[in-house]
Amino acid sequence: MRLDVVSLAPDSLAPLLSLGVIGRAFAAGIAELHTHNPRDFAEGSYRKVDDEPYGGGAGMVLMPQPVFAAVEAIPVLQQRRVLLMSPQGRQLQQADLRRWATGYAQLVLLCGHYEGFDERIRSLADEEVSIGDFVLTGGELPAAVIINGVVRLLPGTVGTAASLDDESHSAGLLEHPHYTRPASFMGMEVPAVLRSGDHGAIARWRSQQQQQRTQQRRPDLFARWQAQQREQQ
Repeated sequence: MRLDVVSLAPDSLAPLLSLGVIGRAFAAGIAELHTHNPRDFAEGSYRKVDDEPYGGGAGMVLMPQPVFAAVEAIPVLQQRRVLLMSPQGRQLQQADLRRWATGYAQLVLLCGHYEGFDERIRSLADEEVSIGDFVLTGGELPAAVIINGVVRLLPGTVGTAASLDDESHSAGLLEHPHYTRPASFMGMEVPAVLRSGDHGAIARWRSQQQQQRTQQRRPDLFARWQAQQREQQ
């Protein structure tokens, strides 16, 4: 997969190239990361990329020309999706990461900066994405989150691909508890069912724990999962 990030702070994304399994995926050619600085495409000798907002107000606004020029310079692959990092976007879900990882060969991520971006920049994007109801100084951290989440789903990144199927949010529920040796630690015991060797009982226990944990910690997710179960019946 090709990942293109339009950012005024491209160096902030460099750590992804050496980040554990994600870094190894880039080194192995499973994914490739390209950054594009709008300042390199700005007009004038000062390479100006921001200006005061029309109508007045605090802060500076990212100008459309440098961003449009940067996007237009990016090679276009088939099955491309352009994502705009924005606190006004739809909140990121695990299903989005899987959809992008399996359905597209190229993701272009647009990172805002300063007080915001010129409204016309929105026309470049297929989707606007938020990682939560809060505001950051730029879109680089949300872009890094998406890159991490997508690349780990690409074939060959994770050694045991089956582990991705049971983790939190993959099927609408939180993941079940995990235990390893020793069986007893500071008075805390590993549930006997996990040491029983009864794979059917273990599967039932894990399913029950997923439902119980989701209901307790994320009742919103549990209600959504229950509705999906009713629809499938």
